Amino acid sequence: MEFLSEHFGLLRYQPEQVIVFAEGLPAFEQEREFLLVEPEATAPVIFLQSLRSPALAFITLPVRRIVPDYRLTMEPEDLAALGLPEAEPAGAAGDLLCLAIVTIAADRPPTANLLAPVVINMKNRRARQLIQSGSGYSHQHPLPLSHEEAPCW
Repeated sequence: MEFLSEHFGLLRYQPEQVIVFAEGLPAFEQEREFLLVEPEATAPVIFLQSLRSPALAFITLPVRRIVPDYRLTMEPEDLAALGLPEAEPAGAAGDLLCLAIVTIAADRPPTANLLAPVVINMKNRRARQLIQSGSGYSHQHPLPLSHEEAPCW
C-alpha cells in the first residue's frame, strides 16, 4: 500500500504496519489510523503519520528517553482497548511502545506531554492515549536542548 505524506513523501507500507486508535486521539477523533515513521536522521524521534490527513504527523519521543524511570498506569478500560490481559498486564510490557507527543513553538523551548502518553501494543498495533491522572507528570514537560543545539552566548 502507499500513502503520500506532506512531510515524508510517498510512504510504502503493509496493512499490518498500521497503528489503530479505535477512539481516535483527543481533539483528533476522526484520525484513527497512523504509521510510525522513524527517519534515521532524526532518531530517536518517531513521527505518527495520519493515514487520513497527509499534513498531520505528530512528533513523538519514547517517554523513557525523557524520563528513564517513567511509571505508566493503566485502567481496565485501557488494557481492554490495547488488547492486554487484565490479570497480567506487566507480562506484555515488552510489547508496549510508550510515546510522548512533543510540542514545538517558536517562542519557547520544546515540551513533551508526559501526562497523556500514546501507548501502542506492538503485537496487535492497537493504540490509545492514556491520561495519567494524579501522576504528577506534566503535559508541558520541558525538553532540554542538547549541547550541539544550545544557543551560543
